[in-house]
Amino acid sequence: MEMYSTACKEALTAQQKAMELQRWKAEEQRRIEEARIAEEAALALAEKEKAKSRAALEHAEAAQRLAELESQKRINAEMKALKEAEERNKVLNKYSNSDFRYRRYSIEEIETATEYFAQSNKIGEGGYGPVYKCYMDHTHVAVKVLRPDATHGRQQFQQEVEVLSCIRHPNMVLLLGACPEYGCLIYEFMSNGSLEDRLFQIGNTPPLSWQHRFRIAAEIGAGLLFLHQSKPEPIVHRDLKPANILLDRNLVSKISDVGLARLVPPSVADTVTQYRMTSTAGTFCYIDPEYQQTGMLGIKSDVYSLGIIFLQILTAKPPMGLTHHVERAIEKGTFNDMLDPAVPDWPRDEALSLAKLSLRCSELRRKDRPDLSKVVMPELERLRTLGEETPCQTGFYSSGHSTIQSQASVSQASQHE
Repeated sequence: MEMYSTACKEALTAQQKAMELQRWKAEEQRRIEEARIAEEAALALAEKEKAKSRAALEHAEAAQRLAELESQKRINAEMKALKEAEERNKVLNKYSNSDFRYRRYSIEEIETATEYFAQSNKIGEGGYGPVYKCYMDHTHVAVKVLRPDATHGRQQFQQEVEVLSCIRHPNMVLLLGACPEYGCLIYEFMSNGSLEDRLFQIGNTPPLSWQHRFRIAAEIGAGLLFLHQSKPEPIVHRDLKPANILLDRNLVSKISDVGLARLVPPSVADTVTQYRMTSTAGTFCYIDPEYQQTGMLGIKSDVYSLGIIFLQILTAKPPMGLTHHVERAIEKGTFNDMLDPAVPDWPRDEALSLAKLSLRCSELRRKDRPDLSKVVMPELERLRTLGEETPCQTGFYSSGHSTIQSQASVSQASQHE
């Protein structure tokens, strides 16, 4: 019994140990499974982190490449800017050493265009030098050439370049370019010659209608006023005359030959203060008598010349003694006989009004002459408007006169002189 009891206890103990072993085994399997799951999770996390690291590395490499590219672009831009600055400085230095206010032509270009100054291309000759018609830059031009022995020619050349290269006005002749080394000036070609040629019908051209004459008078006044109001200093023409008033193909008048023009102090614009010149210049019969006697130059010196020109526009007569003849005719009531007979339909009252204004402009004393902007121009504008509102019945028309223009080109001896 005692042995049996011992065997039962041992069997119970063995059974308990077997159950404990079973529980331990189950617990070990559970821990193994947990370890496996944890290992798999760790491997997945490690793979994910590895992917993140690879992506971060690729992003860093891309950023580095972009930074290198931007750096290269910046270097290229800096080099380009430096090169452009150097080129700009070269251009500015070139400009600072040259006069680019007008187109510079070489003597070879001018010789080629004029066929080496062929006599057949010559359209004029004056104190300055010969004038040639030619074709340059796809347009007809007039080339004025300085004669080597011309008195004060170089000074007049420089003066004309200085004035015309700085001003632009519809009633001022256009300077297209120059060749300073050989004293050549290139102008737009004025196909209808000078006002003097048209008034005296050189080449048997038809007479200018009174409508055209009134408009031309207003245009001359406008161009002259532009010179007098130029900044910073007024410009006095000093040699205004019909030979220096040029007409283009549409009979638009333009003032030329400013070689004798002078820049005078702004105080000259005053009616009393004048500017003393050491020597007078101009053309007899058109030059201001007070300026001729005293050498005192002012903007009203041009107003005297303007008055003589207006009287010639009305009468088509030479300037010698013209003011006296017109004044006597007005006093005697025979002014109508003084008007150009080539124009049969003169508006008598308006022509008489312009004549009286012209006589005021040509007073011997400068202080007696009217103000160009306040007195003369309003009357000229009134006459121009009248001409524009009245149909042109007779006279010189602005179109359809190719023969007139060809004849006028022959008579351009006075053009640009």
